[in-house]
Amino acid sequence: MSQILKNKFAIGITLIFLGVFSSFSLPPYNYFFINFFTFPFLFYILVFNLNNNLINNFLTGWLYGFGYFCSNLYWISNSLKFDENFENLVVFSIIFIPFLLSLLYGIFSFLLKFLNLKMNFSSILIFSLLLSIIEYLRGNIFGGFPWNLISFSMVNLTSSLQILNLIGTYSFNLIVITIYCLPTIIIFKFNRLKKVIIFLSVILILVINYFYGNNRIEQIQLSKKKQIYPTIKLISPSFNIERFFIEEPIINKLEELMEIGHPFNKDFLLVFPEGISDNFELNDLRNSNSFNKISNQLNANSKIIIGISYDDGEKIFNSLALLNSKFVLEDKYSKNKLVPFGEFLPFEKFLSNFGLKKVTYGYRSFSSSNERSIMNFGSISFLPLICYEIIFSGKLNLYNKDYDFILNISEDGWFGNSIGPIQHFSHSIFRSIEEGKDVLRVANNGISAHISLNGKVVKMLDTTEKGSIEINSVSKVFPTFFSIYGNKIFFCLVFFYTSLIFLLKRFK
Repeated sequence: MSQILKNKFAIGITLIFLGVFSSFSLPPYNYFFINFFTFPFLFYILVFNLNNNLINNFLTGWLYGFGYFCSNLYWISNSLKFDENFENLVVFSIIFIPFLLSLLYGIFSFLLKFLNLKMNFSSILIFSLLLSIIEYLRGNIFGGFPWNLISFSMVNLTSSLQILNLIGTYSFNLIVITIYCLPTIIIFKFNRLKKVIIFLSVILILVINYFYGNNRIEQIQLSKKKQIYPTIKLISPSFNIERFFIEEPIINKLEELMEIGHPFNKDFLLVFPEGISDNFELNDLRNSNSFNKISNQLNANSKIIIGISYDDGEKIFNSLALLNSKFVLEDKYSKNKLVPFGEFLPFEKFLSNFGLKKVTYGYRSFSSSNERSIMNFGSISFLPLICYEIIFSGKLNLYNKDYDFILNISEDGWFGNSIGPIQHFSHSIFRSIEEGKDVLRVANNGISAHISLNGKVVKMLDTTEKGSIEINSVSKVFPTFFSIYGNKIFFCLVFFYTSLIFLLKRFK
């Protein structure tokens, strides 16, 4: 092993493959046990290479990150295949995005050079703490991209996830990284009793968490549901995304949506996906000869939620619109968190000179809204989220008002036939547990589902499946500790880890 570690080329290839293997622990593969091998190897390589120069230390983390992100984010390049302006950038995006994201992992390994990592338990804590802080920064700086945090490898272990309602995703991420590193203890040079004590302590914590999770799941399943009025119908049409790049009349799409959702024999709240129309098309819709055929299918008290581009004359917004049965706008929410390059072009005045624009249809960039209010209809209320706003932990309910469920509309057709839609969907499971709310999700070319607040999927339509999901009740609200305090809990855990590291060094 020592001979291999002295070979820089062999180390570089090994690090890239460790990152690739780690990515198979994520959705849709979910081979979480892989990380019990990859993280100890990464830890061992970092400790062994600490005496190298700073550039080599930086490259250690960067190469691992590059392998990790290349293999789990390649699908982003699919979004560039719908516009000839971006066709030449497909291969570039496959390399460039992982290159940028891996810089943070390079900073992680670079900083470890100054923290005197050794083969001991306190060094595992240092490794886990610093990597989790880097992951937190990835999710929050420059707009943030908290996609595929290490903790998402646990998405199928629903009982273990219930702790999210107390500590949230970033704290859970720190604990998960620590657990993945623990097999390294086997080769530590201290007595067997200490190793046994550490392993038994971790097993005890895992068992307690398992029973806590199972108990919470059972409590939620046994609790009475809240009946809702009107009945909600999530309609997933699986439109080919290329239809949004041609001048197709909105009436054609609406007729298909209504046909998929049929019948409408009572009051309904119909929920359509993101980006179906714009406010000008909706205004013109009522002059269409086919309009009465659509509107007459609905009861007078029915409502419609639809994703639209909303142009107020000065700015354009990616919005969720609440319409009445005559398709008249009654309320709307405009997206807060926009996708860089997807929905807006950074440094637009400069980059537009080179023929660049946002990836989505049209040349104007969307503007972001700063407000996210609870929306109400009938006897229920919901928190609106559009597309990838669901991936942000601890930043959902800006005004701390109560509501019944989270409603997330999305367009996952940009991901193509890839692992992207499944990864996107997994964030909804984390948010439901964190916030203690059911998540109702409707996606075009993505997974549409009703997810209980314990993370269990109640009903689901797969990525290429057309259909509708009818919902008559949601879980009664279980207020969560995390929904009150948010990511302050992560900083408390960081302080705890830091204190523990100093104590272990002092009593060494």
